[in-house]
Amino acid sequence: MDIELARTFLAIVEAGSFVRAAERLNVTQTTVSARVRSLEDQLRRPVFVRNKAGATLTAAGEQFLRFAPTLVQVWERARHEVAIPAGRRAVLAIGGELSLWNPLLLAWMVWMRNNASDVALRTQVGLPDGLLRQVGDGVLDLAVVYAPRHMPGLRVEMIMEEELVHVTTDVTVSDVSDPDYVYVDWGEDFAAHHGMSFPQFSDPGLFVGLGPLALDYIVQVGGAGYFRRRAVQPFLASGRLKVISRAPVFTHPVYAVYAESIDSDVLGLAVEGLRELAADAESQDRPRGKTPEAPSSSIGAILPLNPSHRGL
Repeated sequence: MDIELARTFLAIVEAGSFVRAAERLNVTQTTVSARVRSLEDQLRRPVFVRNKAGATLTAAGEQFLRFAPTLVQVWERARHEVAIPAGRRAVLAIGGELSLWNPLLLAWMVWMRNNASDVALRTQVGLPDGLLRQVGDGVLDLAVVYAPRHMPGLRVEMIMEEELVHVTTDVTVSDVSDPDYVYVDWGEDFAAHHGMSFPQFSDPGLFVGLGPLALDYIVQVGGAGYFRRRAVQPFLASGRLKVISRAPVFTHPVYAVYAESIDSDVLGLAVEGLRELAADAESQDRPRGKTPEAPSSSIGAILPLNPSHRGL
């Protein structure tokens, strides 16, 4: 079977329509339709019912959905194995959101060098949707993201919970209604819990979609906002920033996503390294001699619904 047929089938399942799948695959709708016809000819069964709302799976389509992710992933795995560099026993491809590369994934690369130096690494930074799609397609073995959404054939494992804390350059700037408060976009779950914790909050004077940019801004000109505790720790230590102690703290979970069908010692080692580093990082964040208090609000109690977490 042409692997592109399985890719197209999965794209339609994910997008919910032939039109959106064509946009996602950067091909024409005619091409998508032709691939589906070819797939159905080979399976001798229709896999989609098209209607005004989009495309839904037939019973045969539901059955094929059990195998399509594995077909694509095994093909990409074969490509990886064929391309192993000389002197290495395996290739591992990993992707992560921008904010997770420092320090978590940088520490992971060092950990892999110390524990599996014979494994070649291919690393990239990207947006959650794209990273998850590449894991689903088998292009990436592993993705580390904040808010994964469910995709067929993928396993999602929470590896750590980061904290978003309310910090300020000036203790008099302690309320989210203050003109110097900077709202950082941490996704819909954060927005919902932020709204419940601060019902008086209206449109912010400054809305920033990238945490590093917002953090650099308030460090330079002053202000307040919610940021990852680990990211602001150096500024807390120097006294440039202070935590607003009475403000709620939100949890921001980090997840590892990988294919259910791939049983690989190297992948298992990589995930174990992430777990170990995450556990070390969480233990370092806790005040010595104290049991961490439960946060006032949590955006990590359930798997977030919105894959768009664009903060730091």
